[in-house]
Amino acid sequence: MFKLITLEDTIRIPPETFGNPLKTVGHQQVRAKYEGIVNEELGYIVAVTNVKVNPVGKIIPGDGATYHKVTFSVLAFYPKIQEIVEGEVVEIADFGAFVRIGPVDALLHVSQLMDDFISYDEKQGVLLGKETKRKLTNGDQVRVRITAVSLGKAGSTGKIGVTARQPFLGKLEWIEQEVKKIKEEKEKKAAKKEEEKEGD
Repeated sequence: MFKLITLEDTIRIPPETFGNPLKTVGHQQVRAKYEGIVNEELGYIVAVTNVKVNPVGKIIPGDGATYHKVTFSVLAFYPKIQEIVEGEVVEIADFGAFVRIGPVDALLHVSQLMDDFISYDEKQGVLLGKETKRKLTNGDQVRVRITAVSLGKAGSTGKIGVTARQPFLGKLEWIEQEVKKIKEEKEKKAAKKEEEKEGD
């Protein structure tokens, strides 16, 4: 889930940037500090926008820089457990597939792919279901449910686990086939009921 969050902080404006527009330097400093980090409370910070730098700063003895209060917004991606998301398969391995959801890759373990025995074809980069003959490969679009989120400590990229072993989850083609099958069954049942009514 993406969120736009407003934050406040104090940034350091280095002496070598004095003379440049304060707004530009402030924006650069905030971006350098926040963009691309993983935070336990905020999630994955994708972008910094709407930076407002207070023109009145403070000087700390022994440091030639000035310190200014800033307010700004961050666009953050925070994966929630049980959330259903769609993404693209970006890597296939013998233990599962990595699915790009938002700015990160989540692990779809082979045990969470489908109710079938799955084999891995390294040459073709494919996970294949023995009974269903369903294939999963790079570039496939999938719908999955988030089952585990570990954002970890600062500096780590965090880990996300997902599952496709529930109705209407998995490769989008498989879901379409399931929906079509259910519609056909409903139509057959409805037609059968009509026949029974006419027979009475």
